Amino acid sequence: MLDAEDDLSSIHQLCKAWRQSPSPLADRETTMSTDDWNAGIIAEFRENEGKVGGPFEGAPMVLVHHTGRKSGRDFVSPMMYLADEQDPKTIYVFASKAGAPTNPDWYYNLVATDQAEVEIGTETYPVSVSEVTGEKRDRIYDEQASRYPGFAEYAEKTAGIRTIPVVALTRA
Repeated sequence: MLDAEDDLSSIHQLCKAWRQSPSPLADRETTMSTDDWNAGIIAEFRENEGKVGGPFEGAPMVLVHHTGRKSGRDFVSPMMYLADEQDPKTIYVFASKAGAPTNPDWYYNLVATDQAEVEIGTETYPVSVSEVTGEKRDRIYDEQASRYPGFAEYAEKTAGIRTIPVVALTRA
């Protein structure tokens, strides 16, 4: 039986294999759950002072700590962010869920409490949470999509279904 550290190491190894191969899971009978995938990203982030490889190589990454609005449980969600160039205390995160038709749970958790904690690099600090709407939301999302084309694809997938929320996280 694996202990928690061995299990996390296995997840981390599987994530690395996935990133290094176009189809590493094609010959495996198992698939990785979102929770397992996130655990691997979180471990890699923390092992490398906030840097993650593979499809996230060079992308600004943040770990967002939030509390479940129904369960009260603590969660950590890895995601890409866009720094606000006019306000160094603010970053923006995008509830894209890779273009799924529904918003991610972390989005609802954040807007329900208006506060969270983030890890960027080796620093952890509290943030206030606010949703960005209207023209400002569109401008920020378009900037993220111009830097990372996957976000443009997510917007295309969700067109007519939902508008991908943009959330501002401002150092408290």
